[in-house]
Amino acid sequence: MELMELIASRASVRDFLPDPIPEDILKEILEAGRLAPSAQNRQPWRYLVFTDNARIKKLALNCGIIGLSNFFISKAPCLIIACADSSRNVRINHQDYYLVDTAISFQQMVLAAWNHGIGSCWLAAFSEKKLKSHLHLPKSWRVVAMAPFGYPAEKKSLYSKALSSFAGSKDRLSLCDIVTMNPGKEQ
Repeated sequence: MELMELIASRASVRDFLPDPIPEDILKEILEAGRLAPSAQNRQPWRYLVFTDNARIKKLALNCGIIGLSNFFISKAPCLIIACADSSRNVRINHQDYYLVDTAISFQQMVLAAWNHGIGSCWLAAFSEKKLKSHLHLPKSWRVVAMAPFGYPAEKKSLYSKALSSFAGSKDRLSLCDIVTMNPGKEQ
């Protein structure tokens, strides 16, 4: 797939086939994250990868009250939790970059997966405190996001349809709404 086609066609997937992701493809997805740029090359990202369905189901129950909306992750063959090690942070212009760097890395993984026809759904609805406790994460780690990964099921569940419709997932602002060319330029 061409890059722009890959970016334009990627969408959140909440219904998965039970087929596991081949090990070589999973490794390529993780490698895409590893190769991401980061402020001063600090590489603060840390990934927790779950491929055991029983562990994924247990994790789904330990995301806190807000995380109950993510029950669909229990049907995914793979779940990746993106963490950021705050001890690897660099602060520039009063901005901490460890969270930004981890988000860039995770997005590269999402696109690498989609290049192989593997869907995902970036999730932020979880209790970081509850997840950190359940996973016994180091104090310096932050849970940035998590995503189920798997081959998309052909038929969407009612839940998926409703959530996509409610969120307006396909709606995007136009370029003229988000871009200012040559700001401050004298007229």
